[in-house]
Amino acid sequence: MTTRITVKTIYNCSLERAFKTPMLCDISKVHTGFGIMPKVTHCTEDKDWGKPGGIKKVFVAKSLTYKGGEASTDKVIERIENKYWKIEVSDFKSPMLGFSKFVGEWNTTEIEPNKILIEYTYTMHSDSALLYPLNWLFTKIFWRIYMKRVLENIRKLAYGNEPYQYR
Repeated sequence: MTTRITVKTIYNCSLERAFKTPMLCDISKVHTGFGIMPKVTHCTEDKDWGKPGGIKKVFVAKSLTYKGGEASTDKVIERIENKYWKIEVSDFKSPMLGFSKFVGEWNTTEIEPNKILIEYTYTMHSDSALLYPLNWLFTKIFWRIYMKRVLENIRKLAYGNEPYQYR
């Protein structure tokens, strides 16, 4: 079963910054934690991150719901320069309410120079029919709020010309 959520916003920066910042900047400045979501601390095994097929192991801080340490593996599924990213978050090291993977998509559309429409989508995959109502609520309420926080963190990095860690 899947649950899908999309949030949209406008970034007033270059198309390149709007496209590259969420995937190529320091992820610990993007995923800063919120509620039950622990803060990302760092990544390893990330030498090919940013290229299709590239992966990285994601590590998080200790939180109320997680002991800290390695949390998941992220993989770049698709990259269309200055238009679209598709990534998969999987191999969770802790139970995730019955979710088996998350698939994230980042679409950038240049409306005019320095005015970029961002469409940020997550599809949450669950293997448990019993947990599906909880998965739906988590995605539609908590994850939507979390995604909006992430959008604002990325906006700050894009506007501040945060250096890219990856190519």
